Amino acid sequence: MHSSIAEMIARAFFKNGTKKSWDFMRTHDSVSVLIFNTSSHCFVLVKQFRPAVYMCEWERIKTQPPQSAEKIEEGAAEAAAAASESQEGQSASEEESSSQWPPATAGITYELCAGLVDKPDLSLEEIARQEVLEECGYDVPASKLKRITSYRSGVGVTGSKQTMFYAEVSDDNCVSAGGGEPREGELIEVVKVPLHEAMTFAYDERIPKTMGVIFSFIWFHNNMSPKYKISTNV
Repeated sequence: MHSSIAEMIARAFFKNGTKKSWDFMRTHDSVSVLIFNTSSHCFVLVKQFRPAVYMCEWERIKTQPPQSAEKIEEGAAEAAAAASESQEGQSASEEESSSQWPPATAGITYELCAGLVDKPDLSLEEIARQEVLEECGYDVPASKLKRITSYRSGVGVTGSKQTMFYAEVSDDNCVSAGGGEPREGELIEVVKVPLHEAMTFAYDERIPKTMGVIFSFIWFHNNMSPKYKISTNV
């Protein structure tokens, strides 16, 4: 996904005689692609760090209720035991404890391959094809991309439109490891979800994922599973 500068804008309007204001971001529209590997019968997703998700987790941790007396006593006992360690180790431990930052994994999400519509000379299919190649390493002709639907995303802040496609690939289409464009700050890990685990994956709330993943898996179950006569373990 190519980076862009989102413009924050404030606007005021009157609703039922009351003046109200709101903020919104002007951003590019985007494309996303549900990738299904017919060789291994698995979905190909991407996993990456999202700063906004991480900061939300940090805010959630900050607002958690104080520890109970038992927890405090346990912490005091642990601190006393740690006092016997070296001064260097103790300083590092205190610094880490005082920061109270969640681990980096708190900002990791599972997503569909996706990208911004920021090339006016290319069609949506061509942009989607480029993203599949860059992020996941599969070379798929734009003509082989099936349009699923389009919808508004981030309606409370951006209102931008995302168009979702479906792409079938095979191991023969894999020409690289993917991973995105490091020059553009992308650090993407390609993840495969077996078809028979897809719906369990979609509804497992312990796995951080976008709504696009859940919707696309349901779409596949309703539209493609009968074609392949295979179960998605619903």
